[in-house]
Amino acid sequence: MSAVLDDMDSRPGSTTSLLRTIIGLYLRQAGGWMSSAELVTLMEAVGVTAPLTRTALTRMRKKGVLDARTREGSSGYAVGERARHMLERGDRRIHQPRSMGAGDAWCLVTFTIPESERGLRHQLRRRLHWIGCGTVGPGLWICPDYLRTEAEEILEDLGLRGAAVLFVTDTPLVQGALRDAVAGWWDLDELAGLHRGFLAGQEAVSGEPPADGAAAFATYVRCIDSWRIIPYVDPGLPRHCLPADWPGVASSSRFLALRDAYRPAALAFVESVTGGAGGR
Repeated sequence: MSAVLDDMDSRPGSTTSLLRTIIGLYLRQAGGWMSSAELVTLMEAVGVTAPLTRTALTRMRKKGVLDARTREGSSGYAVGERARHMLERGDRRIHQPRSMGAGDAWCLVTFTIPESERGLRHQLRRRLHWIGCGTVGPGLWICPDYLRTEAEEILEDLGLRGAAVLFVTDTPLVQGALRDAVAGWWDLDELAGLHRGFLAGQEAVSGEPPADGAAAFATYVRCIDSWRIIPYVDPGLPRHCLPADWPGVASSSRFLALRDAYRPAALAFVESVTGGAGGR
């Protein structure tokens, strides 16, 4: 799974990121397979040339995100087994953003990894960050309890479950205000910047999709692509722990409104390309 997760580093708007977004949205629902030509056509609709798409397809096959398969004489791709669970989890993250209530539980993750395995320690820290965990100390991380299952999956995948202990707790007791402690555990300025960047990028997008199906599809895919990293690194912290001007609520509302407005037209375009096979 580690190689698959490397694509979280893909810059939104890049060829790899856009292809990954299209795969996550449509490939599983399109009969589990699309031809190379269909994927190239969909990528051309978002402004990516065929040679760049073919290079990205090869890269994603090598990472295990895709499996190359031929059907009825046509070459194409299906979702790799190693990537399927990750994409299913991404559906929930992207389309059902969560936030903690004032009385919800927290999860603490503590681990001890020797210096001789510092490479594993680096991978663990990197991946805990990617699911939205905050850093209390070098070997102590914190997240909403609803992320505990994902934290355990990471530990299991890295073979480090025996090196870690997870605690479920009510409100952490800190010196001073919890809001101040949270600001030290997470980089709230960075997270707020991601939300504000999304809002700025979608500000000029009409609330109603255009009649041109390809244009509606391109706007929808780029909206999802710009958003999809945010609900991973932002764990959905309680409102009382965040600054008063926190942009996350507005960002989430804008995303959901555009998603609902553009999704039917985007799906219709995909079906026109694939001959009726649908997607999310």
